[in-house]
Amino acid sequence: MTTSTRGAARTPAVLVLEDGRVFRGRAYGAVGETFGEAVFSTGMTGYQETLTDPSYHRQVVVMTAPHVGNTGVNDEDPESKRIWVSGYVVRDPARVPSNWRSRRSLDEELAAQGVVGISGIDTRALTRHLRERGAMRVGIFSGDAVRDDSALLARVREAPQMKGANLSAEVATTEPYVVPAIGEKKFTVAAVDLGIKGMTPHRMAERGIEVHVLPATATVEDVYAVNPDGVFFSNGPGDPATADHPVSVMRGVLERGTPLFGICFGNQILGRALGFGTYKLKYGHRGINQPVQDRTTGKVEVTAHNHGFAVDAPLEKVSETPFGRAEVSHVCLNDNVVEGLQLLDRPAFSVQYHPEAAAGPHDAAYLFDRFVSLMEGQRA
Repeated sequence: MTTSTRGAARTPAVLVLEDGRVFRGRAYGAVGETFGEAVFSTGMTGYQETLTDPSYHRQVVVMTAPHVGNTGVNDEDPESKRIWVSGYVVRDPARVPSNWRSRRSLDEELAAQGVVGISGIDTRALTRHLRERGAMRVGIFSGDAVRDDSALLARVREAPQMKGANLSAEVATTEPYVVPAIGEKKFTVAAVDLGIKGMTPHRMAERGIEVHVLPATATVEDVYAVNPDGVFFSNGPGDPATADHPVSVMRGVLERGTPLFGICFGNQILGRALGFGTYKLKYGHRGINQPVQDRTTGKVEVTAHNHGFAVDAPLEKVSETPFGRAEVSHVCLNDNVVEGLQLLDRPAFSVQYHPEAAAGPHDAAYLFDRFVSLMEGQRA
């Protein structure tokens, strides 16, 4: 990837999908080339949180909202220390940001961090294509990287696929750190970082939890060295079928009966720990408007998602696992994908979506309270 930015807005750019479809537009952000898995996000707000979500590592994000960048970029909303998307696709970027918190424009931030993007293409047509054909490899090329279409297509087809990719250790912290409780400390939680977002430990800290964030390589011994009241497994990128180490650590936690909560990638890890399989969705769930039913209450939540894989567990029966009975607790109302699991004989549950979503919606924030209730019950 190259990062020359001079005259980027006037520089022609080309987007090439691995099935040969080509879109032509203008460079947005850095000028050069980039590769990844083409996915689309349906959020109309929260683009800064999307860009800095480590779960988007090695993905080229297509924004379905046509006008992006209105509120610029600030220094308060990032979910991590950098932009993680490998490329960015928008139809009509804002010419001038307008928000009292804005410090710079979105295209300036993309350029500064070397993120190659493209604007001025029909993102609705691209999204429809991905819905029909499925998520696939893609390349964005601008400036000197542009060649004839056949040569660019060959480059795209050489790029690695998301299926089989083991990525969590690439985005996780390398050193443990602590997020202190806000107000009175009530509990200690060991959070295994598989690509954690900054808002996640903050949501726990708001509830009096001191959060010890541990690297993805943490062992069971590392987890219990902090004397946790509960253990948390975060979101993250990649194929859960490759995540043997986190699965082994989670099984160690389940054996000890410590209250456990997982989100997104953590849900898939729980599924594998219980003996269920995982599979790749055709185009995944991404955005902030996905309807999910909590089957324990019947309530329907509007939720934030970012996942391309799912757990293969039976929807209509209680399953026997090595750790007792388990059931599907949440389900997506669009396509019946498993969106949550819970054990009936041990204090453990997970969801496939993001209850910490800073940009909203906040329908699922109660799940952190459910985690607190498990720890209170265990202590009692």
